[in-house]
Amino acid sequence: MSAPKPPDADVVGADELPSVAEVDETVLGRPYRALSFGIVSVVLLIAFEATAVGTAMPVAARELDGVSLYAFAFSGYFTTSLFGMVLSGQWSDRRGPLGPLAAGIASFGAGLLLSGTAGAMWVFILGRAVQGLGGGLVIVALYVVVGRAYAERLRPAIMAAFAASWILPSIVGPLAAGTVTEQLGWRWVFIGIPVLVVFPLALALPQIRRRASGPVPAAEPESEPAAPGRPPSLNRRRIRLALAISLGAGLLQYAAQDLRPFALVPGAAGLVLLVPAVLGLLPRGTYRAARGLPSVVLLRGVAAGSFIAAESFVPLMLVTQRGLSPTLAGFSLAAGGGTWALGSWVQSRQRFEPYRDRLTTLGMLLVAAAIATAPSVLIASVPVWTVAVAWAFGCFGMGLVISSTSVLLLQLSAPEEAGTNSAALQISDGLSNVLLLSAGGAAFAALGGGTATHTTADTTGSHPAAFAAVFLPMAVVALVGAWVTTRLRER
Repeated sequence: MSAPKPPDADVVGADELPSVAEVDETVLGRPYRALSFGIVSVVLLIAFEATAVGTAMPVAARELDGVSLYAFAFSGYFTTSLFGMVLSGQWSDRRGPLGPLAAGIASFGAGLLLSGTAGAMWVFILGRAVQGLGGGLVIVALYVVVGRAYAERLRPAIMAAFAASWILPSIVGPLAAGTVTEQLGWRWVFIGIPVLVVFPLALALPQIRRRASGPVPAAEPESEPAAPGRPPSLNRRRIRLALAISLGAGLLQYAAQDLRPFALVPGAAGLVLLVPAVLGLLPRGTYRAARGLPSVVLLRGVAAGSFIAAESFVPLMLVTQRGLSPTLAGFSLAAGGGTWALGSWVQSRQRFEPYRDRLTTLGMLLVAAAIATAPSVLIASVPVWTVAVAWAFGCFGMGLVISSTSVLLLQLSAPEEAGTNSAALQISDGLSNVLLLSAGGAAFAALGGGTATHTTADTTGSHPAAFAAVFLPMAVVALVGAWVTTRLRER
């Protein structure tokens, strides 16, 4: 005679049946197909923007007489994205990711239009700031969607799909943007991209509403109490900290670019705002690489900041020092999209899961080597294609590291903390970009990089040391990241 079943045994058995059927499911299986195509389309839009705009940026800076402010065009994006990240984390945890995703895509497109119609460099930078706010809203909302809608075993695969969506933009984006820049002008690169907003909106939002909308049952204790039948309100303290971190980062960046003694005043004010805000928004122990979640968050910032700060100056270096056209300068980085996706695919393989920490260590060593190799093209006898080869290996390393930190973060986060922790990860990413771009931009400007001109047969690019002062310190930062990878797991 069989043992009696507990009262809910039939229910439990029924619930377990889908998990058996899910063995053969993938992110493109019927339950996930439409959602996967939708959110990957959003990442595809971001990828086209990054590759195309990066190609057109040197020409835009020259025509707007803003080469000395070149770093602002990148870090201005990241500064406002910091606020967008925190807002999106709060918004997503309490009311679902649908709202911040829609608002973020709209802001992203509006910023591109503003930059594309700018008549001065500061207006151009303002457009990048509006775009950054949208980017911050979108990226955190996407992480929350992944955490809510996908089973844990499928998350590495969807992260790999995100990375794979960069392949086509990396190949087509620089070539198309360079051609448009040379034939029609750089403005059309910015004005044309917002057309791509329509498809992600139409495909992604209905699926997100169906599978990942609404608040999670639990909420943070310090959140504002909710009225019956309403989701809890946003955590006002974290919103204030987000404003402080954005303003502080902006002041610090301004001080780094203005080399006069007076710049110490906004620099000090920026630190006063920035330090307590960072301590309040990132997991405790992040700054000292405490084991577990704090080190995951720190690694994301170290990896992204060092790599992006270096990559931002690659097209400018190739245009001004080696005389490449904007098309060829941008296309030299095209292979990176494919190798980045390859690295992300490698980390998504189940057989490599036990070795995830070692994969991140390998990734950071490849990133450090790529950044250190890039300025070798400042020597005339070094072939220009050296940068393309080095960057392909560096992007493979970034694919290993960035996707792994995303997977580890979701593994270490409770469902009701997914938005807040994802925001912390992206804050580390964005803040590191701002700070390291500011530091690199200050070194670049101090050594006369702002006066660099296009190389021609009669003149040579000036101040190569300004570029070396950007790349070599970033390689050292990447080596620090290799050490952080040894602290991703608790003992």
